[in-house]
Amino acid sequence: ASPILVTLGNGKRLVVAGQKSGMVHAIDPDQGGELVWSTRVGIGGTMGGVQWGSAADANNIYVANSDILRVMLPYANNTDADPKRGGGMYALRLDTGKQVWFTPPVGCGEKQRCSPAQSQAVTAIPGVAFSGSVDGHLRAYDAANGKIVWDVDTAIDYKTANGVKAHGGSLDGAGPVIGGGMLYVNSGYSSAGGMPGNVLLAFSVDGA
Repeated sequence: ASPILVTLGNGKRLVVAGQKSGMVHAIDPDQGGELVWSTRVGIGGTMGGVQWGSAADANNIYVANSDILRVMLPYANNTDADPKRGGGMYALRLDTGKQVWFTPPVGCGEKQRCSPAQSQAVTAIPGVAFSGSVDGHLRAYDAANGKIVWDVDTAIDYKTANGVKAHGGSLDGAGPVIGGGMLYVNSGYSSAGGMPGNVLLAFSVDGA
């Protein structure tokens, strides 16, 4: 996952990054890369741990856990994602790596080809961190306590601006982009057991 360079309140700089191993590390770039702290957030694996990246504010780093597990389908010579494995959102203190809060993944229920894994890169704005899931949901977490304050299922049919038939799917890879009062996110990721889709979505605070 992409590293983040942060400056603490005391002026100390850290480079913080997560790995597919399920570990998040902070190193001191001004002391020869000396390890400051390490914290585990997932089991880890080829598609586990921190897949694409995290986000930080002045106090915390917000980390989503993937931990996708592939299972063999009984009716075909193929695999699919385990609907009961993966996911979860963490806030860790930048200075110590200690857990501030953890919000467990939301279950798949009866949804087909679903995984609760949160593989997409995290995006943050003051007070809120956004995490997309392989189940197609984009969720906003209160930075103070991890409460889910907004949840939208993007894996549905859409009437599009250009008239092309479109359907959302899994959220994976690059995280949401925020600017000018808008949030933009693409929905659809068929790799690693995800749901295909072909839509770019734009959200505003008031829906206008």
